[in-house]
Amino acid sequence: MPTASKATSDLKSPAAGNPAPAAAEKMERLDRLANLGVLSAGLAHEIKNGMVAIQTFVDLLLEKNQDAELGYIVQHELKRINAIVSQMLQIAAPGPASFQTVHIHQVLDHSLRLLRPPISAKMITVEKNYRADADTVRGDDAQLQQTFMNLLLNAVEAMGPNGTLTLGTEISAGDDGARTLQIQIQDTGTGIAPENVARLFEPFFTTKKNGTGLGLAICHRIIHGHQGTIRAQSQAGKSTTFSISLPAAAG
Repeated sequence: MPTASKATSDLKSPAAGNPAPAAAEKMERLDRLANLGVLSAGLAHEIKNGMVAIQTFVDLLLEKNQDAELGYIVQHELKRINAIVSQMLQIAAPGPASFQTVHIHQVLDHSLRLLRPPISAKMITVEKNYRADADTVRGDDAQLQQTFMNLLLNAVEAMGPNGTLTLGTEISAGDDGARTLQIQIQDTGTGIAPENVARLFEPFFTTKKNGTGLGLAICHRIIHGHQGTIRAQSQAGKSTTFSISLPAAAG
């Protein structure tokens, strides 16, 4: 997708040295519309993911109306969807990021609870290796949950019956003493072809038959917005591991 600055440089006239005002304005408008299209598709993707979880637990709630825990989960997911939709309404005047102290282990565990039905249906074994002595980061818990839900859904879909889903965390320190929280999500699924690994985070690139190619692009955007990194490693036919690095919260 061309950026506004790239479009402007392409429109410069050698004689005048300045872009034609009408053409530059039109190109800028087209660029904004293109970005809006990507954002809209991304929001729709996340709303769809949230609705899957809500529908699942609403069905269970109807069967077990005495279970207050399921009511809490539905309420939590409704709030998350509302926050996602609000992002679209704030495009014209985005507000400041609502970062706060987030306990990553809690967010991971909550995401696993939402995916309990498909995990149980495939008889997938979940292993948690939470070795981080401190699991707090400064971030947006709804956005981080979006990331974990996307990665966990991909992992579950990639595995057949009796697979193993492994979640791990640990703290590492750089040469400058800065502490980072390392998060790993590994599956024992079909893996990813080597030529596709480098393209996983590109918008609209997908290897799924009915995929949108937006889930991992959204993950990349969210983690980058949290001053972190995300990368993938895969062995075709064996496993895939997604590794996330986030600055650990001070204290």
